[in-house]
Amino acid sequence: MTLIVHPHFHKRYTGVTRHVESVVPALAKDAETRTLGSGLPAGLPRITWGELIRRSHQEPLVWHAHRNNELLAGMLLKALGGKVRLVFTRHTATVPSRFTRWIARGADALVSLTSQVADVLALPSTVIGHGIDLKRFRPPEDRDAAWARLGQGGRYGIGVIGRIRKEKGQGDFIEALRPLLPERPEWQAVLVGLAKGPDQAWVNGLRQGIEDRVRFVGEQSSIEPWYQGMSILVQPSYSEGYSLVYLEAMASGCCVVASKLPHLGAFIEHERTGFFFEPGDVKGLRELLSHLTREPEKVRQVGRNAAEEAHCRFGVEHEARALGALYQSLVKC
Repeated sequence: MTLIVHPHFHKRYTGVTRHVESVVPALAKDAETRTLGSGLPAGLPRITWGELIRRSHQEPLVWHAHRNNELLAGMLLKALGGKVRLVFTRHTATVPSRFTRWIARGADALVSLTSQVADVLALPSTVIGHGIDLKRFRPPEDRDAAWARLGQGGRYGIGVIGRIRKEKGQGDFIEALRPLLPERPEWQAVLVGLAKGPDQAWVNGLRQGIEDRVRFVGEQSSIEPWYQGMSILVQPSYSEGYSLVYLEAMASGCCVVASKLPHLGAFIEHERTGFFFEPGDVKGLRELLSHLTREPEKVRQVGRNAAEEAHCRFGVEHEARALGALYQSLVKC
């Protein structure tokens, strides 16, 4: 049986962390799969450096890296004589640096999350999108009660989940809502995510005059209650490689309102499982939110449609099967 290792050399909890903690148990159903590194939740199967080095000289091993430093560590294992096959996933649609592209050529197989990522990477790769743990991300029995338990006020929640910075579009979200919130006392807005230094000062400045209507709750170690509480999840990013937030929100029954990025048409059907607006179009976003916040029942129905779609198409098992086939093809070479 081939040993599969997903390293995680990052201290902060990120979307990549959520991916690793979802896909490793799914892969472990069919093959020995371990993690190595910091920042991962307890309960995932792990391997020590000592066991890793010993076994890498005794049996085939697949090292699946998600970051440059992880790929470099795998390359070192291979250079030291290990029977290592290197897989590297590119998670972002931004143009890679020359260094990233150079080390990526050293992998035995490259994975791109979308065709857009593959085009930007400009190296041969297999497109395999992330899946999600559908037992973890599911609609609540009572969304109103789930929102009330979060203690943010109002009857309905609307917000953005993710790192807070200008290119993520939270400024557009606030500006779109600014004239609407005084007219919608039942709706409470929240920003869930980490803001560092200048970004926090920037978003606090945007909130001036409506501070009590746009709550900043910071990074959350447990994100599921926020998906289950919010009625509308807005993702106003200007660019994304592949954000799990869209799928997690859909699976949790949120009505997703997203900037129309190139790859999202494969996930969201406009007006049935979510809504699109053009990136940076504050007026268009405001019109959408004005309409939706007047019709909470429509919001609920779109959320129900999204959950059904996600549970049919986007489970992590689909991703695990595709990755497993890729791993086996490498080991047989």
